[in-house]
Amino acid sequence: MRWYEPHEEEVKFLCCCFCEEALGLLFLSPSAPQHTDPDYSAAYVVLETDGGLRGFGLTFTLGKGTEIVVCAVQAMTGLVVGKSLEEIVRDFRGFYRLLTSDGQMRWLGPEKGVIHLATAALLNAVWDLWARMEGKPLWKLLVDMSPERLVSCIDFRYITDVLTEEEALELLVKAQEGKRQREEEMLREGYPAYTTSCAWLGYSDQQLKQLCTDALKGGWTKFKVKVGADLDDDVRRCRLIRQMIGPDNTLMIDANQRWDVSEAISWVSNLAEVKPLWIEEPTSPDDILGHAAISKALAPLGIGVATGEQCHNRVMFKQFLQAGALQFVQIDSCRLGSVNENLAVLLMAHKFRVPVCPHAGGVGLCELVQHLILFDYICVSASLSNRMCEYVDHLHEHFVCPVVIHNARYMPPKIPGYSCEMLESSVKKHQYPDGDAWKLYPKK
Repeated sequence: MRWYEPHEEEVKFLCCCFCEEALGLLFLSPSAPQHTDPDYSAAYVVLETDGGLRGFGLTFTLGKGTEIVVCAVQAMTGLVVGKSLEEIVRDFRGFYRLLTSDGQMRWLGPEKGVIHLATAALLNAVWDLWARMEGKPLWKLLVDMSPERLVSCIDFRYITDVLTEEEALELLVKAQEGKRQREEEMLREGYPAYTTSCAWLGYSDQQLKQLCTDALKGGWTKFKVKVGADLDDDVRRCRLIRQMIGPDNTLMIDANQRWDVSEAISWVSNLAEVKPLWIEEPTSPDDILGHAAISKALAPLGIGVATGEQCHNRVMFKQFLQAGALQFVQIDSCRLGSVNENLAVLLMAHKFRVPVCPHAGGVGLCELVQHLILFDYICVSASLSNRMCEYVDHLHEHFVCPVVIHNARYMPPKIPGYSCEMLESSVKKHQYPDGDAWKLYPKK
């Protein structure tokens, strides 16, 4: 942990000190096709004001390389320390562009890769700080903003051929109708979720059956299955899951970028009998035209394509939507440039009438993205048709304000902030490389 002390005269509101912490939580995730040995980890950022208020942010990783993200955060420190929160949020678009357009660091992106993960962690902390200062959970902070204020947070550079500032404002103004009723609905009933916890690769049939049985008893009706390692085994496992959950519940499949385009089409066609709603990440996350080809080939089978958890930025999402390359948008709260860039994607998805079904499940991703999807329903899409948010039932015990799931729905957080803050005990135990938890494992 390093502390950065700005000159006293520079302190207005934000950041008399700033620290970065990379937390390796050592959660050995159930296997996914392309991520066979992950250590779920996070780069964790804390912003502190001269008044003692703190904001917390993070970006999720899979272990090795987290220290690189921390280095990127450190490199951006000079752009943040000494500024006031009022100064930042008064021109949030300008601040976003300041972080993403540094004359030298921009070369490392621009707006993608490690430098963008670091940007997300920093901005997540700023949004958390702002929400705490206003005494509201992040979703409520967004819901209570005027359309004009929301639009002022978005950088429209590179996307005006699809969504202009004027169009975004019009969409938000139109969605004001019924907003309070939708907010009350969410507070009462929560936002629909689906589970990824029942069908990771490597689970035995007995374990699959037990997990599905337990989930069904808990009210779950939407299930995602990891596929891509072995076709015959995928067919068998998906048949088993479909038999367990019945014909009326929803099944999705996720390949985590496993296949080439033609292989994806062939493989998923062989799984069409189990009627998956979508195939997630069937090929390289950068291959927009490949996703378009897969979407076109699978459309007659009634299977959509979902992707976005590793989509670099709003520009790529723009092109995915333009090309008809996805039928489900999967935003990520730590891959894109925090709330600011996710707002742009939510609005573009709404314009193209493509449902948003966020990615979650890693360290803090459920805690974060619940705020964004609540805002999307209340203030943008006003629809729950084919919409759901991913949920994975691990690592929530490390957070001060963990997600609350009731009847397979995300219940809106009520504590001020972006739900990023981790327990001090978890920070102390899992901080890399000196935390007690790391002493139990050899360095890789």
